[in-house]
Amino acid sequence: MASTEGLVPITRAHLASYYDKYPFPPLSHDVSRLSSQIRSFANDLLDQHPPDQGESILIEEADGQPPHKIDENMWKNREYIEETIFLLDKPNWPEELKQQSTPSEVEYAIMLGKLKDKLHNILKFLEAFQVKNSEHVFNTVMTYLPQDFRGTLLRQQRERSERNKQAEVDALVNSGGSIQERYALLWRQQMDRRRQLAQLGSATGVYKTLVKYLVGVPQVLLDFVKTINDDDGPMEEQRYRYGPPLYSLTSMILSIRLFLSLSWTRYGARKLKREQLALLEEAVEVYTTEFERFMNFISEVFANSPFFISAEVAGALDASKNDDYKEITIPAGKTYEVLLSVDSVNSYIAWDFSLVQGKINMDIGFSLEFLSPSGDKTLMLPYRRYESDQGNFCTLMGGSYKLIWDNTYSTFFRKVCKFYWLHYIYSSLIIIVFHCTYEDSTKLLCWMLKA
Repeated sequence: MASTEGLVPITRAHLASYYDKYPFPPLSHDVSRLSSQIRSFANDLLDQHPPDQGESILIEEADGQPPHKIDENMWKNREYIEETIFLLDKPNWPEELKQQSTPSEVEYAIMLGKLKDKLHNILKFLEAFQVKNSEHVFNTVMTYLPQDFRGTLLRQQRERSERNKQAEVDALVNSGGSIQERYALLWRQQMDRRRQLAQLGSATGVYKTLVKYLVGVPQVLLDFVKTINDDDGPMEEQRYRYGPPLYSLTSMILSIRLFLSLSWTRYGARKLKREQLALLEEAVEVYTTEFERFMNFISEVFANSPFFISAEVAGALDASKNDDYKEITIPAGKTYEVLLSVDSVNSYIAWDFSLVQGKINMDIGFSLEFLSPSGDKTLMLPYRRYESDQGNFCTLMGGSYKLIWDNTYSTFFRKVCKFYWLHYIYSSLIIIVFHCTYEDSTKLLCWMLKA
């Protein structure tokens, strides 16, 4: 069992510094060019024959934005690849094309078979990538768990769970479920795994005691699974760095699928032209090549990405943010205020500030008040002078909340507040982090006057 002493879950700041070493070489310009041309061909088909209900749903999906999450995009690529392979399978060709009554249609049939093989190969490559990545994550986690019978039981439990999930998928397929329905189920299962991990990380009371001491799950691992997929957590850095090229590839394969689907339903009225087939061949070639390159790249990034870092490293990275801090000077006799607008109840407001002035005992006034939509004021936190303070509360009313730092009692000396202001709003969450530091060339005199 690997030691977790002195370790904390990986932070977004650390992932940012790690990803700096792995810049992804841009996609070929052919990706955007071919995606646009394929979509233009699809629009030409729609101009002469309006879409039916099923096609309208597919068009709406193609017009929308790809999913935000990296892993969800991987599943979507699998789905779209498999749907395209289905269309390229000979039994699903238009009847006229199946007959291959002309030399050009014989040539088309050979070409479509090659495209199917290319997509089938990239599908297997993607499936292997996902299995390998899942095993890597699981095996890494297991190194931090007891290597006795408890570890064996956890492995057996995981195997049973995965067999049950596969049985659920098989039952859907055997009952005639579509490719789309199968992948919707696969994604729900993936989200179920994620929710179970988050619930495990948020365990409290007796259940947490059982998890930590009976099962042997270390606290740092519980913290990791609880925060890793937060909306602004570590994985958001991954989406920021590597999401855009993957989103482009997701859109590309969906455009290919859309064009084929529209072509097959309209083949009797408008057969494929040679230039359209040539473009389709080029698009599949570019897509499979670029997607394989992306997966090879991201596989290396994932394989080397750490789960945990030392508390010292995390602290140093947080300290490095000081370069981004802003400074606010609060003159003698003045205040500095932050006004937060809260639209709903159950938002969370937190603050953390301190005066850093060495051995000299300095403070600053702080209070918090609520302003209702009608203009009434309510003092939420009474005025008091602090060297530092941390606090938080859950809002019960919508309106404006004013955080006030006060230097009106000072007759001669300013306070320079150096702060890093984070204003996150997700799941009704508002966080304000405020750090103050005192700066004045006559600190000693100020201390003497106060004394």
